[in-house]
Amino acid sequence: MAEVVRTKFVRAGSWTTLEYGWNVSFTCRFRDPAGAQVKVRYGYGWFSWDSQKKTLDGKDKNISVGKASVAYARVQMKVQRDEQVTYVYIPT
Repeated sequence: MAEVVRTKFVRAGSWTTLEYGWNVSFTCRFRDPAGAQVKVRYGYGWFSWDSQKKTLDGKDKNISVGKASVAYARVQMKVQRDEQVTYVYIPT
């Protein structure tokens, strides 16, 4: 499948979900905005945990979710100011 460039508006302050799924396999490639954080959040409520937490610095950073995951997965971002964020979604 082909890579898809996506742009979404993200508000500063709290974690915003950009992509999500259950029993899916995909990668998101981020570069900007510098200083923003990205991660995968698995599960719900008390039964949730973070993985692959990275800080963006202008270089490509990949966040991957695999079909082997037994929990609901969300790719999330936290930015320092409200802005449009562009990233690449890669189904695998």
